[in-house]
Amino acid sequence: LKSILLNGVFKQLHSEFTNEVQHSKTPTSSASQYFVAYPHNYTFRLDEPIRCQQESPFLVLMIPVAIHNREARDIIRNTWAKETTVLGKVVSHFFLLGVSSEGDKLLDEQQLFSVLQESRRHKDILQSSFVDSYNNLTIKTMVMFEWLSSHCPNTSYAMKVDSDMFLNVQKLVDMLLKAPQHLYLTGLVARYAAVLRDQTSKWFLPVSAFPEPTYPPYALGLGYVFSLDLPQKILEASLHVKAIYIEDVYVGLCLRHIGIAPTDPPHSGLFMAMMPLSTSSCYWTSVITTILGSSQQLLDVWRMYETQTQSDC
Repeated sequence: LKSILLNGVFKQLHSEFTNEVQHSKTPTSSASQYFVAYPHNYTFRLDEPIRCQQESPFLVLMIPVAIHNREARDIIRNTWAKETTVLGKVVSHFFLLGVSSEGDKLLDEQQLFSVLQESRRHKDILQSSFVDSYNNLTIKTMVMFEWLSSHCPNTSYAMKVDSDMFLNVQKLVDMLLKAPQHLYLTGLVARYAAVLRDQTSKWFLPVSAFPEPTYPPYALGLGYVFSLDLPQKILEASLHVKAIYIEDVYVGLCLRHIGIAPTDPPHSGLFMAMMPLSTSSCYWTSVITTILGSSQQLLDVWRMYETQTQSDC
């Protein structure tokens, strides 16, 4: 019976995916190709509408991940996302997915069914109707803010953290227990970053799309944490700030519009972009984030982290 019910829901979802026009495709004319279709009324295909309200977590971890990357989700579930109570505070997590573009052979019917089953089993999948692509990361982030603003009324903080990151949740919660509770966003903050005009750059923006020579301060998108009064304010700012495809910069532009600047963390060693060539014996217990090369590397790093937590670190 369970299989029949899942198959019925799958057929309904597949029909919706097939019939809906994907407004999240980026325009291709001149400067417009550097902007994305936001604001727009994106809808959730897979949702957990009451879980955040039921759990009333202190912290929600929001993990954007490609729809086909089941391995990353499973490894995260078995490492840093398995910690649901940290220093006496409830921590929840959700994976945020979009949908595949037309003609994407990676996402066949069997894979759609697999994601549906995964959702039913773990209850941590949020899938919205935007096309999941690198150029639509801004849409993915803004949809995240929408969901948090409408679903987590009793939550103090949320963190957007990429799926290829090591995350020390205990160190993060410890920092947040002493952090500002309002209008707060921190991470690895970039200041006076130059706008890249080299057309071969992955992050190229022409003057016609963004005339200023430098960006306002922004937290790198690999992992930043914020108080839950910020999402609604960022969404309101998005009505006035044209959405460029570089998602972390766009969040910084929205913050500037409302007169809020990201805050540097308590010290510079907490949010690390890359793992140092040589690490101390207590490195993994001393940082909050570090970007890794693969999900498999996270398994090795997690074992080191657990060993360090049981030592004198």
